[in-house]
Amino acid sequence: MSKTTAGRFFEDYRIGQAITHAVPRTVSGGERALYHALYPARAALYSSDEFARDCGLAQSPVDDLIGFHIVFGKTVPDISLNAIANLGYAEGRFLQPVYPGDSLRSHSEVIGLKQNSNGKSGVVWVRTRGENQHGASVLDYVRWVMVRKRDLDAAAPEPVVPDMAAVVAPQDLVVPEGLDFTRYDFALAGEPHRWGDYAIGERIDHVDGVTVEEAEHMLATRLWQNTSKVHFDTTQRPDGKLLVYGGHVISMARALSFNGLANAQMIAAINAGSHANPCFAGDTIRAWSEVLDRAETAAPGVGALRLRLVATKGSAGVLKDDAGKYHPEVLLDLDYWVLMPI
Repeated sequence: MSKTTAGRFFEDYRIGQAITHAVPRTVSGGERALYHALYPARAALYSSDEFARDCGLAQSPVDDLIGFHIVFGKTVPDISLNAIANLGYAEGRFLQPVYPGDSLRSHSEVIGLKQNSNGKSGVVWVRTRGENQHGASVLDYVRWVMVRKRDLDAAAPEPVVPDMAAVVAPQDLVVPEGLDFTRYDFALAGEPHRWGDYAIGERIDHVDGVTVEEAEHMLATRLWQNTSKVHFDTTQRPDGKLLVYGGHVISMARALSFNGLANAQMIAAINAGSHANPCFAGDTIRAWSEVLDRAETAAPGVGALRLRLVATKGSAGVLKDDAGKYHPEVLLDLDYWVLMPI
């Protein structure tokens, strides 16, 4: 009898199923250093304790996406070990910063199931919550993933597709306790552009690009303890290629957006996200953003900006064709809220 597990397949999921994920992970300063080595991330709030204290926080938190990747990575052995692709995100809220020394763990609930027409796979929707050592939630989000079937003859479940909000309402955004941008130092942050300088409909070409290397994307994926086979095992795809973890693309695009959005300091929510096309080693990622909305918050000097962040192998501004299909060079379409100084 084998003591190993092949992971869950599509027919192993049930609506309402609750899953507690292994293994808790304590975050260290090394996490930040390696993150900044992997991505060109330069946001001042996540780089300097002194800058963070001037903004009302006790110390510099780790980048928001570090918390996201750790919480996400915990879910992979239970949710997407046998995934064909991670498809998208919705209703994501960052509920409090993650600091070095925090220990994170993850819990998920299955909220949707739908078998694909080919009968070989299906889509699983889960709501995942990440919490720290005190049991306080640090983020929650919905994601959906295409998972293989083990038994092609297994009966298809009654389809349940969850009804998800198109956007996290501004009044539901959580501003970290104590955050205060009235003493914000724009010179140290790197750009002078405030919340009020961005107009709805404005598009920003972030100019720079980074070529994805095989070793780096695999190192990043291991860092988050993401064990999905498609990122490490070339036999999992007919073309023999390793699929780059979608979170690697998110972090790269977010880091590239510093040029033009240096003061978009904290991610408050992920409204929606689609991995439009696969990313492979050798692809050069570029990014552009569009301002979708603006909102005020109750925190002193803090505004919220809703952005569309697009990662692409092509030109800025290109997104979909006339039929509404993503252009083949588009890798990521992410709709999210950020907090920045007014």
